[in-house]
Amino acid sequence: MGFVNDIVFQVAEDEDGTYCASWDDPRGGGISTQGSDLAELQAMVRDAVLCHFDEGEVPERVRLHFAQDPALALA
Repeated sequence: MGFVNDIVFQVAEDEDGTYCASWDDPRGGGISTQGSDLAELQAMVRDAVLCHFDEGEVPERVRLHFAQDPALALA
């Protein structure tokens, strides 16, 4: 398949609060997954990446790009 050094997932939040992440492989195909919260999404992305790539071809870095930045409530 060839080595990919860095991939970026596009992340969007659905109306129900579920996070959806997708990455389009420039060589064709890609990965899509979702999680009920940010922690679950991170775990699902990790698992999906490990399943998608052959051993020795797993990217060095996987990043999440949020269509809308999550906000931290302080009050």
